[in-house]
Amino acid sequence: MPSSKTVGRLPSVVTAGIMLQVPFGVRRAIAALVAILLIAGSSQAAADTLVVGNKSEDTVSFVDLDTGNELARVPTGKAPHEVAISPDGKQAAVVAYGGKTIDIFDIATASLSRRLDISPGEAPHGVAWLQDGRIVATAEKSSGIVIVKPRTGSVQLVSTDAKGTHMLVVSPDQRRAYAANMMSGTISIIDLRRARKISDINVGGYPEGIAITPDGKELWVGDNSGGRVRVVDLATRAVVATIESDPVPIRVAISPNGEIAVTSHIGSGVLNVFDVASRTRLRTIEISGNREAVQVTAIFSADGRRVFVAETGHNTVAEVDIEKGQVLRRLSAGKGGDGLGVAP
Repeated sequence: MPSSKTVGRLPSVVTAGIMLQVPFGVRRAIAALVAILLIAGSSQAAADTLVVGNKSEDTVSFVDLDTGNELARVPTGKAPHEVAISPDGKQAAVVAYGGKTIDIFDIATASLSRRLDISPGEAPHGVAWLQDGRIVATAEKSSGIVIVKPRTGSVQLVSTDAKGTHMLVVSPDQRRAYAANMMSGTISIIDLRRARKISDINVGGYPEGIAITPDGKELWVGDNSGGRVRVVDLATRAVVATIESDPVPIRVAISPNGEIAVTSHIGSGVLNVFDVASRTRLRTIEISGNREAVQVTAIFSADGRRVFVAETGHNTVAEVDIEKGQVLRRLSAGKGGDGLGVAP
């Protein structure tokens, strides 16, 4: 165990039985270096934060993924169904599906920074935060999507001319958004640079859950009217495969490496796991295994090893090891936790 003592004006350190005299300036430099290393180490060790929109009580939860503890629960607009994390990981956008606003939260302090009015858009649901700082969200009651600039508060409403515009995804190059129109059986393609609708893709059924492959070549779309997932080739804008799934695949997520897709099933409390390349179902993972859990949102962790699954009926989020097919733990949130985001 190293010990220290003072000899004259120079501090000395005894280590391994050898006394070393360290000049004051060198000691300060060493102390500064140690401080830098400690800060860097603590930054690297900092846990991710799970952000949960609690739609049944109008709050958002901030959960430390290291300890599993809820750090804070903060009021939101009405019915916060979905969450998007800013590109730098410092902020969260939480929609008010029961109103006309999007709340911006500072994640480090778990505090509301700003409330954005998206009028004339109403009932925002699916949401994405673009690299250029804009936020894109569906506006279901307005039959379109809104493109919002948080810094200026400007809002552009782009009509889809469709019913039930509910969920959306954005292409990897950030040029287009794809919005699922539940009651029209279509996917609208939106040009995000020109703020206009390009066309629709007819997929049929009751499309809600939607995901895009990391290469931007395919959409995977769940059909709530039956047990099936449709794969859309975006080059031809046509359905090229229909894959059997458990009933009501209400959410679809694709792993960051593009190899695995999962569907979340509200009625059965399971995840179906698919191989993206072969478009085949690999296995089923039981999460709750029951309807009472009201299982909805599913998102991958950044490393693709885990999936977080909202159990809205139980006010919990299941953390799942996708390779082992096991629920690792359940994280408590507010009432009706649904929309999820993970911030570094």
